[in-house]
Amino acid sequence: MPTYRLTIEYEGTRYSGWQAQGNTQKTVQGHLLRAAHDILGEVDLGGAGRTDAGVHAVAQVAHLRTHKSVEPLQLMRKLNDLLPHDINVLELSRTRDNFHARHDATSRVYLYQIATRRTAFAKSFVWWIKDRLDVEAMARAAGAVAGRHDFSAFTDKRLKEEDSRIVVVERCELARDGELILFRIAASHFLWKMVRKLVSILVEIGRGNETDIASRLHARAEPYAPTAPPSGLFLEAIVYEGETFERPLAPLIPVERFVRPRR
Repeated sequence: MPTYRLTIEYEGTRYSGWQAQGNTQKTVQGHLLRAAHDILGEVDLGGAGRTDAGVHAVAQVAHLRTHKSVEPLQLMRKLNDLLPHDINVLELSRTRDNFHARHDATSRVYLYQIATRRTAFAKSFVWWIKDRLDVEAMARAAGAVAGRHDFSAFTDKRLKEEDSRIVVVERCELARDGELILFRIAASHFLWKMVRKLVSILVEIGRGNETDIASRLHARAEPYAPTAPPSGLFLEAIVYEGETFERPLAPLIPVERFVRPRR
């Protein structure tokens, strides 16, 4: 079957996540499936990352299989004509017939934005923290996350005995950029809510209410309950064999300081 690779951006605020469920109109995948079906008839469409409700993506990757062969640019334009304003296909190309967006991915990159001031324009893309945060302490704690660890304490999902809790984190970095504190993490896969729970404990470390993360990175650690809101989380990139991701740590939706005009 002809197979296409799609790169998609979306604002997740209005959606119940990526994955199509009973009511497909409330999911990103559901809207894409309906648009593709209207153009091509029966299709198979799967994404690389199952983002949760309210989570955004700047470069989600999906595969689209169909019985019809269509010129890629024409197909992309037709899909975008049918999609709502907050879902957009950025790139679409013909790929090998056995390409699988999720199984073939070697790494996923997420970025979380914490705002240090109240913002009227970027509320849907940040988590605003009123308290003063110790960014250096947060950065030191984030450094301990890199490597191979058991993240049982950082998921809400009740895992089966045979399910792996081990995640190899390739990189984990945190830095301040103007009005934002940015947290980026890259790994082959993630447990459910793992990134948002890591962000939550980093904020508590910044507040001085927690001391570290390292002591919780083992199988017998107590579950960490607080979870950061989805608004600040972005699926930043999906990486495949032969590809690299080198973007500097920088805001995806900036929060700029107002500059008063000079007299």
